[in-house]
Amino acid sequence: MIALHTLFVCTGNICRSPIAERLASAGAAQARIRDFTASSAGVQALVGHPVHRHAVPVIESLGGNASNFAARRLSPQIASAADLILTMTRTQRDAVLALAPQRLRMTFSLGEAALLASDHRLTSVSEMAAMRPRLAAGRVPDVPDPIGRDADFFETVGAQIAELLQPVLKFCEDIANS
Repeated sequence: MIALHTLFVCTGNICRSPIAERLASAGAAQARIRDFTASSAGVQALVGHPVHRHAVPVIESLGGNASNFAARRLSPQIASAADLILTMTRTQRDAVLALAPQRLRMTFSLGEAALLASDHRLTSVSEMAAMRPRLAAGRVPDVPDPIGRDADFFETVGAQIAELLQPVLKFCEDIANS
């Protein structure tokens, strides 16, 4: 059994990464994935802020809990504590790697991770990293930033995150139970 701490990263750590964190935690609990934890941070976090008001109903409608959240800024220490780092965009992935280049083999965009976990029978994060060069760049979806958009757009983003999390959570379940 392998413990797996997954860190989700976006820009401000009040919309996309908290949605991903809270949905991953709920999904892992529902699937009874042992030793799975999730957290989040932002490359330009609004430190101490709660989840964005439009993200709260999205998290809750998809089965997560939006309470007791405070945004935090990504640091090398936070990145180093994670076993798997999932960003909302490839640009954010690059920002993580600029801050913590030693985390290259553990850092993916959520879209990359979802495609790799869907397309391959992977048994470790390092295997996922080895398969990354096989992805066609145009095929990897980014999760758009909903800041400044209406509640419906937040719902769309939440649905995209929930969909991308499914194969990632299955991957996490497989490696946690290996």
